[in-house]
Amino acid sequence: MPQLTPADLLPYDPFDGMRFGPEICFLSGQPVGPADTVPVFAEWLQARYNLAERPIQLLDQRTVLIRDLRLPASPAARQRIAELESRVEAASLEGPAALRALGDDTLFLWMGKMFYGIFITELLNEFEPLIKPKYPLAENAALVRRFQAFFQLLQGLRVPTEYADFVPGSIFVLEADPTEDVTPFEYDDDLNTLVFSIKLDKAVLVACLVDVGLIGQAMGKVYADAQRPLHPVQIAEFKARVYYAAHLLHVVPDIYPRHPRPGDTQLVFDALIDDVTGAIFNPWENSAYTQTLAEMWLRWNITLADVVAKPAEPMTLLYNADGTPRELKHWPESVQ
Repeated sequence: MPQLTPADLLPYDPFDGMRFGPEICFLSGQPVGPADTVPVFAEWLQARYNLAERPIQLLDQRTVLIRDLRLPASPAARQRIAELESRVEAASLEGPAALRALGDDTLFLWMGKMFYGIFITELLNEFEPLIKPKYPLAENAALVRRFQAFFQLLQGLRVPTEYADFVPGSIFVLEADPTEDVTPFEYDDDLNTLVFSIKLDKAVLVACLVDVGLIGQAMGKVYADAQRPLHPVQIAEFKARVYYAAHLLHVVPDIYPRHPRPGDTQLVFDALIDDVTGAIFNPWENSAYTQTLAEMWLRWNITLADVVAKPAEPMTLLYNADGTPRELKHWPESVQ
């Protein structure tokens, strides 16, 4: 790898002048040609799960094939991304434990690249929408600020990066019990809260991409209890808890790059939450959480009425009535 100069270790800021487009590298701003691109979903993912022809519907109602989702990237950026993809591909063949062993920083960058590709596609489409979205991303000031913070942390795709005394996002790696797991690949996201989830066979990865680990701390016990094979309906409940927690997150961290000095080999970021006296999360509301949970459980025909049968105690399949982790091989449980 070529020696880095202090200039290399300065974060690139495409928001200064809104420098987004196919003719500049999304990570560095360097001019690139039409062939200088990387796929949003890696070639190995497309090949393994037959994704190339799969359509994605965007917020403005147009559709795009997964193979056509690409990002402009310089040769140096493409090399680093290829190395990252190779590591994740190898770990994914071994399963959830190997993916978990890659570490949160690596998984953050891998999942963050896919989220960025989807988000920026939506954002650029808003300039010439097929149908104007009901809630345009660009008109949400808090979301744009959150996305700017996320993009700074994503600079780890371009140069070696250290996150000083914090993790860039909360990363969860779950294992699906194969007994009734029939879906080899799926992904979903919430653009407004920067949450991204992807399933690779029996590994399910869920990421909150700019919370500096706050949701991971809040979900610590539930995540510890989930370190076992889970029925897909239980994984859906875990995801509902993460997605709702991201919705409740009240703060946007300020991300500060340290000034590079000659001889430095990493870009170093510090994170700060301005208002330490305020609440980190907005108050939990069962009515809103149960809506999220019922949406996650639609495929199992669990209705909102089922979820709220006991309004003060929303339905849970992760836990028994006594609060112990629940073993669940079949759903509905009457299946033999």
